[in-house]
Amino acid sequence: MIYLAYTVVLFYALRFCVALVNIIFSPVLKKRTPQSTPLVSVLIPARNEEANIVNILNDLKEQSYLNIEVVVFNDQSTDNTAGLVKSFSKNDKRFRLVESTGLPEGWLGKNNACHNLALHATGYYFLFLDADVRILPGVIESSIVQMQKHRLKLLSIFPKQIMKTTGEKITVPVMNSILLSLLPMVLTRKSSRPSLAAANGQFMLFEKETYLEIQPHEKVKKHPVEDILIARMYKLEGQKMQCMTGNETISCRMYLGFDDAMQGFAKNVAEFFGGSHLAAFLYWLFGTFGIFVVLFFLPPVFMIVTLAMAIALKIFVSVASKQSVWQNLFLAIPQQLLMGAIVFLSYLNKKQKKNQWKGRDID
Repeated sequence: MIYLAYTVVLFYALRFCVALVNIIFSPVLKKRTPQSTPLVSVLIPARNEEANIVNILNDLKEQSYLNIEVVVFNDQSTDNTAGLVKSFSKNDKRFRLVESTGLPEGWLGKNNACHNLALHATGYYFLFLDADVRILPGVIESSIVQMQKHRLKLLSIFPKQIMKTTGEKITVPVMNSILLSLLPMVLTRKSSRPSLAAANGQFMLFEKETYLEIQPHEKVKKHPVEDILIARMYKLEGQKMQCMTGNETISCRMYLGFDDAMQGFAKNVAEFFGGSHLAAFLYWLFGTFGIFVVLFFLPPVFMIVTLAMAIALKIFVSVASKQSVWQNLFLAIPQQLLMGAIVFLSYLNKKQKKNQWKGRDID
């Protein structure tokens, strides 16, 4: 048990170091102006998004980068999504709607929507945005400068997450904690290893030529967590990509409450660990109960150091994620316990083939 206790200390130390690196070196999108202004195709898959779609369309209309076309793919919505887009596009010809002709066999809805959006896009860059994302003026040109400066073929940004209910505040930070304590974000650009890739489907900017050559959404057409797989795919193909944390200019309310967040994270939590539920469970087990092993089997100084690292880790991740430090410290225990429930739910859904999203099976 002593060796296990030392392993727990090492586990916390490694995560502490990664989180510290992400505070000091993690790239954040900076406001810049590009030397050229190529056409950017902003591509939005939308299924029952009447509550969000006008907000993102207004954000895009107010962008300081004017050379854009905006294509919305109506993925068989049963609400007024299509009507709102049609009404909006009457006043700005840069905006248009593409209707789904049905979901082909073997495809998941979002992957099919993104693939079809690319077929209708004419820009030099393809910017895929989720309908619930909000962006302030300057985001598009800053992203283009980042692409041009580092000759990237893919840039993905994690938006600042908006959380309104207590359930969201307990669940949503779990994702940031996993990402920013296991992956030095700077290595998503500097390393060619697929294991050091990450992406967020809420904001993914592709160079058109490489996208059409690789056809990433077609290759992951059956997979519910397409963003991470596409990031790894690009590295395997030898293409430069980068994943960054966002700032106040990009935000998103991912989930509307506790149940929504639980199902959403259960869908993708294992992919943070290479698709392994066992690895996800061990990560949770060490992070939740490992500290008691240190308490009972090592001198008190190790317990003090481990606890200090755990607190610092929570602070670092909160700062890097633009989240409330005090809120995450106060909710640290329920957040940690809930991750175990998310991993269990993810495993259960996989075994029982009960994964659904927006009214469709995704297994």
